[in-house]
Amino acid sequence: MIDFTSALYLGLHHPSRLLQPWQQLTLGVPAALAEPPGAQEIAQELAQLQGCERGVLMPSTLHLFWDLFGMLCQQPVTLYLDEGTYAIARWGMERLSARGVAVHPFRHHDANALLSRITLQARNRKYPVVVVNGFCPACGTAAPIGDYLDIVRRFGGLLVLDDTQALGILGEAPALHSPYGHGGGGILRWSGYSGPDILVGSSLAKGLGAPVAVLAGSERLLRRFAVASDTRVHSSPPSVAVIQAAVHALAVNRLQGNLVRRRLAQRVGQFRGGLARIGWSSTGGWFPVQTLRGIAGERAIRLHQQLSQNGVQTVLTRPRHGKEPRLSFLFTARHHAREIERCIDMVDTLAREVKRQRKLNDSRDRQLWFAGQRYTYL
Repeated sequence: MIDFTSALYLGLHHPSRLLQPWQQLTLGVPAALAEPPGAQEIAQELAQLQGCERGVLMPSTLHLFWDLFGMLCQQPVTLYLDEGTYAIARWGMERLSARGVAVHPFRHHDANALLSRITLQARNRKYPVVVVNGFCPACGTAAPIGDYLDIVRRFGGLLVLDDTQALGILGEAPALHSPYGHGGGGILRWSGYSGPDILVGSSLAKGLGAPVAVLAGSERLLRRFAVASDTRVHSSPPSVAVIQAAVHALAVNRLQGNLVRRRLAQRVGQFRGGLARIGWSSTGGWFPVQTLRGIAGERAIRLHQQLSQNGVQTVLTRPRHGKEPRLSFLFTARHHAREIERCIDMVDTLAREVKRQRKLNDSRDRQLWFAGQRYTYL
């Protein structure tokens, strides 16, 4: 079975034999009283990787965004939500909605729509907070960070990024021969922006393969977050095992990350080139989430099932606004060239069969229609 369903893009595994040993998984106290061993150090390393002053480690992005929006609602704020924002950040924002805070959605990656929204609300003099994904795998493009920042700074607000998709994949100085850039620091490093008015929440569970999250930003905001956090008081902190997995992930990223990212880019390029060879294409750019163009709804479901029956596992994805499902392939650096070729051959074979079957059905329908017309005129 060839698996194109894993979001472990760099293919990083963290077996216990490669991690530093630990004597206990947890201290039995919340992070507000005592950080688990290594938590502060790894949080700081992650913050520096992303181009930020300070980081705080959290068990997940759900904990992170719950606490972040809880902190923000301590002052008069208005939220502006990019319509493509991932569900986890939306769940955190529901905490603010329940407290009567206004949430204004705007069109995905549309800076003009954001400007119009903020301008209309400017007279309320509330602190504007803009929430967006750093990179959108559904459309295969990065958010217009620079445009959003210009607007946020014009109104004295804050930009909140969910950078889970890009962390570990995108980095500094992207170029034709290295489309992901270098270092794997995420969307801020890739786009070249930074500042005290940016907060970045990211899970390491995709690119870096460790189920833990980090909030990164300015020293002032992160100090405030650490004090205001509810889950750092009432929930368990990340386990020592998970922290050691993050330590291992960053060590691998330092030593081999750029090589692994080049290998990943080669696999994505091979897939896109193979599709072009058989007259197909995909959305996603160079990102390791590739979605077939022109295949949606029942056709996508049918092809998904047929690929599975022939040993190729794919993902059915549903774009925002409840559109029809589409067929996606998630690539990792562990995929082999021969697996990509087999996948392309299988897609080509099955697509030809679907097309042939459709022609047969159309021909049969025409025959039935003509037979009905002859019967009508008798």
